[in-house]
Amino acid sequence: MAAVSTTDLASADKLETHKTRQARIYGFVLIGLAALVAIVFALESAGEATFRLSHPRDTWVVPNLVVPAAPFNFLAAAVLALLGVRQFMRGGSKWSMISIAAGCAIAVAAFLVWATAGKSFSLTGMLSATVVAAVPIALGGLAGVLSERVAVVNIAIEGMLLAGAFTGALMGSLLGGWGGLLCAVIVGGMFGFILAALVVTYRMDQIIAGVVINLFVLGVTSYVSSQVFSEYRALNNAPVFRAWKIPFLGDIPVIGSVLFNQNLFVYGAVILVCVATYYLFHTRYGLRARSVGEHPRAADTLGINVYSTRYINVTLAGMVAGFGGAWFTLGSVGRFDENMTGGLGYIGLAAMIFGRWHPVGALMAALIFGFADSLQQKLAIVRTPIPSEFLAMAPYIATIVVVAGFVGRSRPPAADGKPYVKE
Repeated sequence: MAAVSTTDLASADKLETHKTRQARIYGFVLIGLAALVAIVFALESAGEATFRLSHPRDTWVVPNLVVPAAPFNFLAAAVLALLGVRQFMRGGSKWSMISIAAGCAIAVAAFLVWATAGKSFSLTGMLSATVVAAVPIALGGLAGVLSERVAVVNIAIEGMLLAGAFTGALMGSLLGGWGGLLCAVIVGGMFGFILAALVVTYRMDQIIAGVVINLFVLGVTSYVSSQVFSEYRALNNAPVFRAWKIPFLGDIPVIGSVLFNQNLFVYGAVILVCVATYYLFHTRYGLRARSVGEHPRAADTLGINVYSTRYINVTLAGMVAGFGGAWFTLGSVGRFDENMTGGLGYIGLAAMIFGRWHPVGALMAALIFGFADSLQQKLAIVRTPIPSEFLAMAPYIATIVVVAGFVGRSRPPAADGKPYVKE
C-alpha cells in the first residue's frame, strides 16, 4: 500500500508541476501579446475603426460600431498584461485555458482595430464568411470523430472531400443539384467503406491506407479535370445551392445574416453535428462505438461485433466527408478545379484534435480556423500593411499551433490506430 501511495503521490506532483509550467508559458505568451499590442498596435493606431454591423437591405439596421483605435489598444494591452501576471500568481489554475483563450480573443480584436483604423469594415460580412469557411473543416472534423471513435485513423478525409467535390460537380451537371449531392454522399461512403476494408479486414497500416486513397483520388480527379472537363465544359457546370433565409430569425440584427441566411451546407453541418453528438453520447449504438475505440477486446467479450461497428462508422464518416466535399462545388462555385480542397481535410483532422474527439468541439475548432481564413481574405480587401502572403498563412499557422499541443493535451481513444484481431 505504501508503494502504491508513493507512486500516486509522485504522479500527482508531476501533474501539478506540468500544470504550473504550462501556466507560466501561458503567462509569458500573454505578456508578450500585451507588449505587441502596446508597442505595435496602440502606438501605430490613428483615428477610429468603424465596423459595419448591418447591410442596407436588412429589416432592422444597427448603427455602426465606432472604436477609437489607440485608447482601445492600450486598454487591451493592459488587460493582457493583467491576465499574464495572474497566470504567474495563480500557477496551474483551472482558469488557465480560459485566460489564454480570452487573451487570444483580445489580441485578435486589437489587431482588427489596428488594421481597420481610419477605415470602414463589415464585421457581419467577416463573421458570415467565417461560418461558410468553417463548413468543410467542420464536416471533415466530424468525419474524423466518427472514424477515430472506433479506433480508425482517417487520413483519407482529404481524398473523401475531393471525391465529393468532383462527384458533386460532375453528377450535378448531369442530374441537377440534389442528384449531384446524393451521388457525392454515396461516393464518399464508398471510399469510407474501402478504407474500412483495407484497415479492418486486411489490417493495412491505417496511415498508409489513407495516403493511398488521397493520392488515388487526387490523380483521378486531376486527370479528368485536365483532359475531360477542359473539352466538355457542360460536364463541369453544376447548379449552386443558394442561401435560404429562415423567416424571422434571419431578420435578427447581426446574428440573423450570419447564422440564419446561409445555404443548405451550413444548416446541414449543424444538423449533422447535433445528430452525431446524440448518436455517440446518448444511444446504445454510440456507447458500443466508443467502447470499440477504447477497449475492443472487452467490447468483443460483451458480444459487440468490433468489425461491423468499425465498418459502419467509417462508412458513415465517408458519407459525411462526401457531403462536405460537395460544398466546394454545389455550395460555392458550381465547378470543379484540380485539388480545390487545398488541404482542408488535414485541417479538419486538426479541428478534431482541438475539439478533443467530440463533434461539438470539432465544430467550435472549425469556426476558429474559418475565422482565420476569412480574416486574411477580408483584411486583404482593406489593404492592411501586412503582405497578403503572410495573411494567407493564418489558417495554417493556427493549425500548427493546435496540433503542437499549445492549447492543451488531448487524449485520443485508447485503441486509436491499432488493428484488432479476433481470437
